[in-house]
Formats: sequence, C-alpha cells, structure tokens
Amino acid sequence: MQGPNPDTPRPLPGIDQLIFLKNFITRTDVHVGDYTYYDDFEHADEFETRNILYHYEFVGDELSIGRYCSLAKGCTFLMNGANHPLSSFSTYPFAIFKEGWGDGDVTQLATQSRGNTLVGNDVWIGRDAVIMPGVSIGHGAIIGSNAVVSKDVEPFGVVVGNPGKTVKKRFSDDIIEVLLKTAWWDWDAAKVTRNLDAITNADLDGLRNAL
Repeated sequence: MQGPNPDTPRPLPGIDQLIFLKNFITRTDVHVGDYTYYDDFEHADEFETRNILYHYEFVGDELSIGRYCSLAKGCTFLMNGANHPLSSFSTYPFAIFKEGWGDGDVTQLATQSRGNTLVGNDVWIGRDAVIMPGVSIGHGAIIGSNAVVSKDVEPFGVVVGNPGKTVKKRFSDDIIEVLLKTAWWDWDAAKVTRNLDAITNADLDGLRNAL
C-alpha cells in the first residue's frame, strides 16, 4: 500500500466536503501540492474563486501551497490585487475605471505587490483564517482559526489572533532542525508509507534511520 492516489478529487468515499485541492485548481499562477486537502461542507469545489481573492493577472503574483497541508473551511488568501496605492495623495484605484482616469494603466497598482504568497508543507490552516498578501508560512506551521497572518511564519510556529502572533513553536529547535533536514514531505509515497509510524508517533530516531 502506498496511501491514497493524490489525483483522486475526493479521497474519502461518500464525503464530498473533503477534496484533494490540486485537482480543482485551474489557474497557472496557483500551485498546490499532492495530498493537500480542503474541507468545506458547502463550497469545497469553489476554493479557487471563493478562497483566493483579489488575484488579478496584471499584478503577476502567485500562490503556492505545499504538500500534506490541511485547510479548514473559510480560510482565505488575500492576494496583492487587494493592495491600493500608498504613494499618491489618494488610495483610490482611479486607473481601473478608465474613462479618462488613467485609461486602464494599472502600473502604479502593480507596484504595490508584496510578492508571492508561499505556504510550506504539512501546514495546518484553521477555519476562517486570513493570509495576507506576500506572506511566507514555514513547513509544519499551524495557523489558528480566525487568525490574520500579515507577517512571515517560521517553520513549526503556532500563530493565533488578529494580528496574528507566534505564541510558541511546536517542537524544540533541535527537533525542528532534524525535521527540516529529513523533509519527509518530499519523499515518495511509498517511503512515507514505510515510515508512517515514525512520522505519526514523533519517533525522531526512526526518521533519522529513514535517511
């Protein structure tokens, strides 16, 4: 056995609310890794349009979500199209309305981009959490329900609140170093399956031996 097929849209028979998300992504500027799932009992299929907001092509930013991530209902990624010009006397986006207000020249709006939004592997994002534009979330991090994440999150950090703050690390620095070196999420499915006991039972020596 090598685990479920990541190309299966709905890996749990009879449970339509949980999907392997990559199978529902159509945009070339959104990347989702194998086994990452989204759980939403109302609109799971519509993640791309309901949960990724203000993602305009003219801005040129991308959203990347790693493998083995767990995404709860309502978690939202605000992309750089949500930003407004700060260098002018007005934050109003005149240019997008044309009709003599810039004739569609959105160059100034695009310059407000904070870069791509990156979510590492094995990240758990809680219900209704909001990820702001250009944020990087490290491997193994946990984002609490309703948290608003506006700053980068270190690997295995736990973030809660609005504004989101890291309240602790899941493991000691020594353990985190081993986990990042091991990077089990990059293994092929067969190797993950062979070492599942070590992964799920926090057997550090078992992971070391797997290397």
